[in-house]
Amino acid sequence: MSSAINWSEKVVMITGGTGSFGKKFAATLMDEYRPKKLIIFSRDELKQHDMRVAGFDFPNLRYFIGDVRDKERLYRAFSGVDIVVHAAALKQIPAAEYNPFEVIKTNVLGAANVVDAAIDAGVEKVIALSTDKAANPINLYGATKLCSDKLFVAGNAYSAAKPTRFSVVRYGNVLGSRGSAVPSFLAERKNGSISITDPRMTRFWITLEQGIRFVIACLERMHGGETFVPKLPSMKVVDLAEAVAPGCRIKIIGIRPGEKLHEVMIPADVSRHAIEFEDSYVIQPHFHWWNGDNCKGGRPCEEGFQYSSETNDRWLTIQEMAAMLGGIRQEPYEAVAS
Repeated sequence: MSSAINWSEKVVMITGGTGSFGKKFAATLMDEYRPKKLIIFSRDELKQHDMRVAGFDFPNLRYFIGDVRDKERLYRAFSGVDIVVHAAALKQIPAAEYNPFEVIKTNVLGAANVVDAAIDAGVEKVIALSTDKAANPINLYGATKLCSDKLFVAGNAYSAAKPTRFSVVRYGNVLGSRGSAVPSFLAERKNGSISITDPRMTRFWITLEQGIRFVIACLERMHGGETFVPKLPSMKVVDLAEAVAPGCRIKIIGIRPGEKLHEVMIPADVSRHAIEFEDSYVIQPHFHWWNGDNCKGGRPCEEGFQYSSETNDRWLTIQEMAAMLGGIRQEPYEAVAS
C-alpha cells in the first residue's frame, strides 16, 4: 500500500487504545500498514487482557498500562515512539457535569502532559481526537475538548526548534460507540419504545471505519497546527430511531442539560480560517508560524460560513442508515440484548 509514511519503520502509540476507536485502529494498522511496533496505552489492565485474548497478540504489539494524568509514566511510554494518536478522554456528558474536576484532569491536564512528553521524547507526529462538542461548547465535556484542541495546536509553537508536530481531528457522532444513541436505542427497542429528547434534533454521523481512515489520512498529510474536519452527512435523531427500531413508539423526554439541538463542527467565527477540500475542511491555526501554502489545493470558506448538522447539504435517509447499521432495522426487538 503506497503511503506518505513508511509505517514499517515507525513505532506508533495510541492512548486510550482499548476503546472502540483504539481497537479498530489497531486492527487496521496491523492488517494493512504493519508498523514496526504498535503500543496500546491505557489504564485498564482487564481491557488490555480482553484485547489480547480477542486476537490482538502480535509480535510487534505492546501493551502499556498508564494514565495520561501521570506525566512520568507518559515520559517512559513515549521513549522511542514516532507517532502518537491521542484518543484517551472522559467523554460521558452527564458524568462530566457531575465530576468536573476529574474530567479536567484527564481531558485538559492529560492533554498538556501528552504535549510535554511528546516534545521531550522527540515524537515526530501527534494527532489528537476531538469532537463536534468542542465547537461552541455548552457542556463541560465540550469545553475540556476545546481546551485540549487549543493545547495541541499551540504545541507546535511550544515545541520551538524540536521536530514534534501536533494536529487535531474533529468529527461527529460515531455509530455504535459506547454511550452513544445507537446502543441506547438498541437497549430500549425490545420494549417497543424509544426515548428522544427533541424531535428537531440533528447530528453528524460517521462510521468507525470512516473515522479510522480519516485519522490515518490526516497523519499522512499533516504539517502541524491543522484541525481536520471531514465532510459528513447529517440525520435527524427521529430518523435514526426509525432506522434502528422501525415501528417503535417515540417518547419525547426533553433536552438534557448540556445537550444541543444541532451540532456545529466549524463555527462562523472560525470559518474565516478554514479551507475547503473535496472531502474535508482544514481549520488553519491563527499563528505567525503557520505557512498558508500548507493548504494548497483548497479554497477559503465563504464569509459567515458555518458547518452545522442543521444546514448541512448531505443527509442520510432511513434506508441508508439501516444499511450502515448492518441490517439491525430488520431484526426483531427481542433479538437484541439490552
